[in-house]
Amino acid sequence: KRYKEPKEERRPWKIWFFDTFKQGLGAALIHTVNVLLSNYTEEDSCAFYLINFILDATLGMLLIWFGVKVVSWIVHRKNLKCLVFGEYG
Repeated sequence: KRYKEPKEERRPWKIWFFDTFKQGLGAALIHTVNVLLSNYTEEDSCAFYLINFILDATLGMLLIWFGVKVVSWIVHRKNLKCLVFGEYG
């Protein structure tokens, strides 16, 4: 994907790496927690894993979206330009 972006719009390699690493680490952490939690249920562990995954993908994302909106509002209200989401420099 990186090479399909126009050169003038590409993020520096360091920022791209940290963003990609953060997303991969988050996905691995959620997967590990879901697998570990599924071992502690007496029900079908696959069903428990699927329920956890779906809840994370829906309610978890909604919660993150709401949190980003609240923090963005606070940053805008307090005029904290160094904390604006998506601004890398």
